[in-house]
Amino acid sequence: MKTDKPTTHTKSSTKTDSKTPKAPRLFPKPNESKTLQEYLNILRELDKDLPKTSEYGSILILGLMEEVGEIARAYLAEHGRKPTNKAAQRDETYKQELGDLLISILRLATHKNINLDHRIQYTLKKIQKRKSQPKE
Repeated sequence: MKTDKPTTHTKSSTKTDSKTPKAPRLFPKPNESKTLQEYLNILRELDKDLPKTSEYGSILILGLMEEVGEIARAYLAEHGRKPTNKAAQRDETYKQELGDLLISILRLATHKNINLDHRIQYTLKKIQKRKSQPKE
């Protein structure tokens, strides 16, 4: 005789082999920082199946330009160009667009095999030199 008893689902209590390596976690916990290299590694893993063609490079450039345009639109909306566009003025918009821009830069650098750590150091030294030398 069959009863209409509700079924309960429980987690399996099987133990995992302690020698089995855990899969690396791609995304940091909230408020956890990662290094630039760690973010590049995450992005490489996420993008590993994408084509590495010159056409893909063109798509990356166009995406980068799009993100710059979106940040510009938010800034101009906030500073008088479109004072009624409140959505574009929100700090959240800047945060989202800057995040998108950073990822676009990381993707392009990876595609072109550019060491961003070296580029950042070089540019900071250039700025420091410019500020330390008086203009004539």
